[in-house]
Amino acid sequence: MKLLHIAASPRGERSESLAVARTFLTAAQEAQPGLEVEEWNLWDGTLPSFGPPAAAAKMSVFAGQEPTGEAAEAWAAATATFHRFDAADRYLFSVPMWNAGVPYILKQLIDVISQPGLVFGFDPEAGYSGLLHGKKAAVIYTSAVYGPGRPPSFGDDFQAPFLSGWLRWAGIHDQTEIHFRPNLATADAETARTLAHSQAREQAKLFLQP
Repeated sequence: MKLLHIAASPRGERSESLAVARTFLTAAQEAQPGLEVEEWNLWDGTLPSFGPPAAAAKMSVFAGQEPTGEAAEAWAAATATFHRFDAADRYLFSVPMWNAGVPYILKQLIDVISQPGLVFGFDPEAGYSGLLHGKKAAVIYTSAVYGPGRPPSFGDDFQAPFLSGWLRWAGIHDQTEIHFRPNLATADAETARTLAHSQAREQAKLFLQP
C-alpha cells in the first residue's frame, strides 16, 4: 500500500496543517510498518503550469483529437503528473484555508490532473463519471480565523466543500476529515489543537484498513 501526502502549505515548521499531518503519518507508519509514504510538497517546483497549451490539449483530447506542438508537450506533463498522483492507494491532504478557499497551488494540481480519460469520463446523456476507484482520502483542514458557528464577519468555508466535492467527482467517496479551526483568532487554540492531533492518531489507524 502506498500513501501520498499532498502538502499545500508553504509554511514549513510553522504550519498547523503540516503538524497535524506529521502526527497522522507517524501513527499510520506505526500501525503498518511496511507502509510506503511519499511526500509531495506542492511548492517544490515540480508541478507544471496549466496555461493556454494545456487548456488546448485538454479540449483536443475531450474532442477525441491528438494534441500537437506545445499542446502535446503540456499534455505529456499533465499525464506524468496524473500518474504520480494515481500511483497511490491512499491520500493525505494537508490544506490550510486561504481566503475562504484552498491555496492556489492545490487548485493548480487539480486543474493539471483533472483530464478526460484520466480522472473523469463523460457521457452526453449520463454526464461525468469519476475514474479514481478503490482509493481513500484523508484531509486535514485548518483555518486561522474561520470556525463553524462563527458569524459571517469571520469568513466562509469554500475550502472543504470544494475539495470534498472534487474528490467525489473524481471517484473518491471514502473520505476522512480532521478539522482544526480556528487556530489563531481564538482564546483557546490549545484545546482544539490537542483534539485535532488526537483525532489524527486515531483516524490514521482506521484509514489503512481495507
